[in-house]
Amino acid sequence: FAAVFLTPLARICNPCGNVFFLILLTDFLFSPKQSIFRKKIVKVRFPFLVYIPFTLYLFTACSVKHDSDTRTVFRYNASQGISSLDPAFARTQNNIWAVQQLYNGLVQLDDSLHVVPAIAHSWEISEDGKVYRFYLRRDIYFHDHPVFPGGRGRGVNAHDFEYSLSRILNPQIASPGAWVFNTVNTAKPGTSMGFKAENDSVFSVHLKNPFPPFLGILTMPYCYVVPREIVAHYGNDFRRNPVGTGPFYFKLWREGEKLVLRKNESYFETDGDSSKLPYLDAIAVSFINDRQSEFLEFIKGNLDFISGVHASYKDELLTRTGKLKPKYRDRISMYTFPYLNTEYAGFLVDTSIASMKNSPLRFRKVRQAINYGFDRVKMMSYLRNNLGTPALHGFVPDGLPSFSTEVKGYSYQPDEARQLLTDAGFPGGVGLDEILLTTTSDYLDLFEFMQHELARVGIRLRIEVSPGAVFREGVAQSRLNFFRGSWIADYPDAENYLALFYSKNFSPGGPNYTHFYSAEFDRLYEMASAITDDEKRFELYRKMDQLVINEAPVVPLFYDKVVRFTGKDVQGMSPNPLNLLNLKHVKKVKTNSLPE
Repeated sequence: FAAVFLTPLARICNPCGNVFFLILLTDFLFSPKQSIFRKKIVKVRFPFLVYIPFTLYLFTACSVKHDSDTRTVFRYNASQGISSLDPAFARTQNNIWAVQQLYNGLVQLDDSLHVVPAIAHSWEISEDGKVYRFYLRRDIYFHDHPVFPGGRGRGVNAHDFEYSLSRILNPQIASPGAWVFNTVNTAKPGTSMGFKAENDSVFSVHLKNPFPPFLGILTMPYCYVVPREIVAHYGNDFRRNPVGTGPFYFKLWREGEKLVLRKNESYFETDGDSSKLPYLDAIAVSFINDRQSEFLEFIKGNLDFISGVHASYKDELLTRTGKLKPKYRDRISMYTFPYLNTEYAGFLVDTSIASMKNSPLRFRKVRQAINYGFDRVKMMSYLRNNLGTPALHGFVPDGLPSFSTEVKGYSYQPDEARQLLTDAGFPGGVGLDEILLTTTSDYLDLFEFMQHELARVGIRLRIEVSPGAVFREGVAQSRLNFFRGSWIADYPDAENYLALFYSKNFSPGGPNYTHFYSAEFDRLYEMASAITDDEKRFELYRKMDQLVINEAPVVPLFYDKVVRFTGKDVQGMSPNPLNLLNLKHVKKVKTNSLPE
C-alpha cells in the first residue's frame, strides 16, 4: 500500500525526499507477507490503521515546515563576473554592486544624488574649503568574524577611516581608485597625512586646495571602511573574505558559480517609517556570462532583476518605440530613467607606446573622420530602440547641471569625413591601414553598425571581441589602440568625466585610458578644481569638454538611460541616475528558500 499509493503522494508533498525512504523502510520491517524486497522478515502485522496516519504524519510534518519558510532571497546575475569584494578594487559595475551591499562610508547619495549621512551623522567644511571634519556615529559595528575578540564585530571608529582611506593610496595595494584622492594633502603616496583621526569619533580630511566635488567623492565605494585586523589576517585574500558594516554580510563565494550574502540583523539604518533595514533575508548572485541565457532565467522566474537591454533579447522584450511588449506586462515591471553614463570608443593617443608609433590613429584628422563617419541618431533608433540619447554635445552627459548644447560634438557628415581623410593623406581611404577595434560581446552590434557606415567613407574597421576580464586588463595596461569604453559617474559632477583626460590620471593608476595630454586642458582642469562658484566652474567645464571633442581622443556614442526589469513581486527598488543597486529597501512579496 505504501509503495504503490503513498510514495508518489509523499514525493509531491515532501520535496526533501525523506518520507520516500521512511516508507520503504516501514514496508521492509512490517510487511506481514512478501515485502518489496521479496523476503519475509517478521510475523507481526503492522496495524493498518496506524500505518496510514504514521506515514501521512511524516510527510505532512516536513511539508508544513517547508511551506512555512517565509524568508526572501533576491537573485540577480553578474554576467561579466566579480573580480574582488574588496572596496579598494570596486572599479567595475559588478564589483560596485556587490560591495555596496557589504560596506558603508562616511556619507552616501540618496536617489536624488544629494549627499546624506551614513556612518558620519554630520560634518563641517572649513571656510577655505580645505578641511572636511566628520562626526561619527558610535552605534555601528563590523560584521561578526572569528578574528574579532569573542567573534563579535567591534565598533567602527575614526582610526578605521584613517586606515581605510590611506590604504587606497598605498602603492603596495595598487588600488585603481588612488586617483580620487589626488587633491588630498599627502606628503607622499602611502602616508596618511591628509587623513586624521582626531579622536575615536572625529575624522578629518585635509586637502591641498579647495575641491567642491570632494564630498561626492567620499560616497564612492573606494571610500568604504574596512577593519584593519581582518585585512591583515587575510592579506590579498581579503578580496574573497570581506568584512564590512553593510546591510548584508558575506556568506559564500564560489567564483564563477554563485555569491551568497545574508541579512545583517544588526544593521544600523531604518526606513522612513522606522522599519529596520534591510527587508531581504539574502542576496544570491549568479554568473551566467551569456546574456540570452540570463534573460531566459529571468523569464522563468529564476532571477528577480536584469539591468539594461541586450541585443539578444531586445526585440523579444521591447516594441520599436522602447516600450514593454503587452505579453509581458502582467509578469514584468519596467523602469527607465536618466543615467549618468557616456558610452564611447576610445583611442590610445600616446605615441610613446610602441603600438602607436605607426598607427593611423595618431593623426587627429583620422580620429575626427571616424567621429563624422557614422549616424548616431540612426544607431540609437535601430539598435537601442531609442533607449538613450545620441552623444552630439560632448563627452559630459545630459543630466548634469553643467551639460550644455553649446558644446558642439560630431553629427553625421560623411562628406566631411572624406575630406578629413584626404587632408590626412588618405584620399578615399587609399593607404589607410585596417583599424582594429576591440570590444566586449555586449556592444558588438553597435560597432558592426559603425563598421558598415565607415566603410562607405573609406575607413576599414576590423572588430575583435574580447572576454571581459581580458578586455579590461588590456584597456588599463594601454595594450589596445581603439577600444570600447563606458564611463558611469562616480559622483554627480562633470569633473568626474573630465578627469578621464587629465594627464596626472594616466592609466593604470587613473582613468585616463587614452593617455590624452593637453597642457591647456590641464591648466583649465586645475583652475576649475579650485573654484567654488558653480557657474564659473561650469563655464570652464564646457571649455574643457569642447577641447576634448576637438582633439578627438574618444568617439562619444550615446548618453545612456537606466533600463531595469523586475518581477511583479519585487517592491522598493528605487531608481537613481548612477544606476546604483540599493537593495536595503527592497521587498519581495513571494518567498524563496534560502540559498545554501
